[in-house]
Amino acid sequence: MTIKVALVDDQVLFRAGIAMVVRSQPDLELVGEAGDGAGAIDLVRRTRPDVVLMDVRMPRVDGVAATRRIRANATEQTPRVLVLTTFDLDESAADAIDAGASGFILKDTQPELLLAAIRAVADGSQVVAAGATRSLFDRFKTRTAAAPGPEYDALTAREREILLRAATGLSNAEIASAETLSEATVKTHVSRILAKLQLRDRVQLVVYAYEHGLL
Repeated sequence: MTIKVALVDDQVLFRAGIAMVVRSQPDLELVGEAGDGAGAIDLVRRTRPDVVLMDVRMPRVDGVAATRRIRANATEQTPRVLVLTTFDLDESAADAIDAGASGFILKDTQPELLLAAIRAVADGSQVVAAGATRSLFDRFKTRTAAAPGPEYDALTAREREILLRAATGLSNAEIASAETLSEATVKTHVSRILAKLQLRDRVQLVVYAYEHGLL
């Protein structure tokens, strides 16, 4: 299966380098490029990518605003957004995650890590720049200390266990091993958890756990 990738960045030379990396992979297809957030929205509408590599800081419409518009009322067909940033604790990158991005990586990351991040995001996982995970989610934790609402009460005991394991960053395979379940069963549980909590993806699941004091 080919992963369709859209690239959004206001620096032409940077886009050229990333485009070269993406095009070197047989399972990735670069479907288009844009120079700002406004162009990104139009690009997504025209090309229907699986993953959008989105620069967080751009003129006119920035990456946060573009991510929010792309991920609004998201469905399974809505592209996932992987934010590109210069700083590993960039406030704007954190805002982009809050807007629906599936994570962020540094612009100077190694090509193999970038490619792995694209594939992980396309598969539904979250990606956060190395060393930034704890500080990033502590930021969400300090926003509120609200107890979970009735949506949390709708979870079964098993779903709550899997929620906590997923919130600590465990993969489906790791959760399956810890809970003595199949990966397919874990995937089904995660999908039900997201639906019951009305969350977009696993990144939002982690944010939910931190904001409500579950971790």
